[in-house]
Amino acid sequence: MRLSNGFDASASALTAQRLRMDVISSNIANAETTRGKYVNGKYEPYQRKMVVLQPTSDSFADILNGQMSGASGASPGVKATRIIEDQTPAKLVYDPSHPDADENGYVKMPNVDVLKEMVDMISASRSYEANITALNATKGMFVKALEIGK
Repeated sequence: MRLSNGFDASASALTAQRLRMDVISSNIANAETTRGKYVNGKYEPYQRKMVVLQPTSDSFADILNGQMSGASGASPGVKATRIIEDQTPAKLVYDPSHPDADENGYVKMPNVDVLKEMVDMISASRSYEANITALNATKGMFVKALEIGK
């Protein structure tokens, strides 16, 4: 077992949560964007994006067995594998004066729910804070271990 495994796990989680916060910020910023991308000669509204996270190692049992046997496999942690678009249909809003309204007066609005995004932002922020706390605890254990030798 490497001494830096705690640092590696916290650092990977901090990076993943920062990416999540960046994507959530983009979603909130584009919550009213009716011209997100140009497809087949028409503008489509912005689509909500989500970060997919997965562990860097297989399972807890595999990590434990590897550490107990002295094998130096992948360090524990998490990684962002991809950013996907939410396939929820766009919201239709009646606004005949809008430049993007169809012949019936409806505008396709992005599938972004700002309230949901704020809840996700709080979750990512709390996860980020928890990993900073874990990182500081690991650092404190290193300092205490070094003080033993005095």
